[in-house]
Amino acid sequence: MIAVMNQKGGVGKTTTTLNLAHALAMSGNAVTVIDMDPQSHLTASFGAELQDQEGIDSVLLGDNNLDGVKIPVRENIDLIPAGSRLGELEQIAVGGAKRGWLLHDALEKEHDKDYVFIDCPPSSGMLTMNALLAAKEMIIPVSGDYLALHGLSRLLNILKHVEDRLKHVTKKWLVVTRFHSRRKLAQEVHNKLLNYFPGQVLATSIRENVSLAESPSYGKTIFEYKNSCNGAQDYRDLADDFLKGRTFK
Repeated sequence: MIAVMNQKGGVGKTTTTLNLAHALAMSGNAVTVIDMDPQSHLTASFGAELQDQEGIDSVLLGDNNLDGVKIPVRENIDLIPAGSRLGELEQIAVGGAKRGWLLHDALEKEHDKDYVFIDCPPSSGMLTMNALLAAKEMIIPVSGDYLALHGLSRLLNILKHVEDRLKHVTKKWLVVTRFHSRRKLAQEVHNKLLNYFPGQVLATSIRENVSLAESPSYGKTIFEYKNSCNGAQDYRDLADDFLKGRTFK
């Protein structure tokens, strides 16, 4: 179970979930992807968004199970869409601390997949808490700018507090996204990440690429939209990094 998480928007969470999942599936891995963002961007990016759609919302609200809402979207990939009521979970007051374990409990039987990716919303609410407590690993996309570093620091402080309190520690991988190798600031941010998080920054940086921004509007992954572009090559390499645990040294 891998949560793709960062409270800062625009850093490539959904892009990374979409394309990393497809890269792994094309290598023969069985993958489930879960859209935990009420905006349903991952669902739309796979071309699977429908009006009044049931998804992980109905599972967490107790009206359905995972098998009842799964959609096969590509070979070796099942999607659990967000669903039109997912935002309601943030408003539910009953259940106390148990509300944070709803996704964890729902996923206990999801053992027939090689990988389960959870695309998280850019917030620190109950949906993100569910993803954190369900996950065994975490991928944190970080764009090459100063504010991304600031947001990362805040996120890690929150994660540490939660992990210390609940004794639930996840392995963390960082991915540099929207990277401009010729920009001094991007290089500085990259170097700081390597210094602060040795052995945790996956070896491939995802270069800024217009095709990565365009492909979701067509309901396609980067491999379907423009397989020969830099973005496609970077996510193929990132999938290999992830499989082999290959990081910057």
